[in-house]
Amino acid sequence: MAHANARLTFHGRCLLVRRVVFDRRPVAHVAKELGVSRQCAHRWVNRYRAEGWPGLHDRSSSPHRRPSRTPAAVERRVLKARRTLRTGPDVLAERTGVPARTISRILNRHQMPPLAACDPLTGQVIRATRAGSRRYEHPRPGDLIHVDVKKLGKIPAGGGWRA
Repeated sequence: MAHANARLTFHGRCLLVRRVVFDRRPVAHVAKELGVSRQCAHRWVNRYRAEGWPGLHDRSSSPHRRPSRTPAAVERRVLKARRTLRTGPDVLAERTGVPARTISRILNRHQMPPLAACDPLTGQVIRATRAGSRRYEHPRPGDLIHVDVKKLGKIPAGGGWRA
């Protein structure tokens, strides 16, 4: 979703397209009127010509596909090694030939508990994790989030009374 001070919201993009496509006005003039660059105006006009009015809506910035994702067979091999060996990513990296950082991502993706929370003999979870239940997760990753921080107390220059 466009932020409040964006040059072109959905309404602004529709206005730009109407002036350029239907009123047949030059893109450079319309772009100057709306306070955007010619390249930006051409981008929205071309998107309208390719996709129609739905193409002017906001899109997520997350990638459509992930070509470098680890294959499922490798993930199964790592998870099986983790269950049988009960060791961390460094040892698993030596045994499976997969980089330790990739193993960490695979274990997180499949929500495998850390070794410190598991019984060393059986591998069953015996400890609660520190993850709190009050957690903020945005519904659409990649969207812009604004956090406003305000100082509530009056702290004099140089520190408070303890300084």
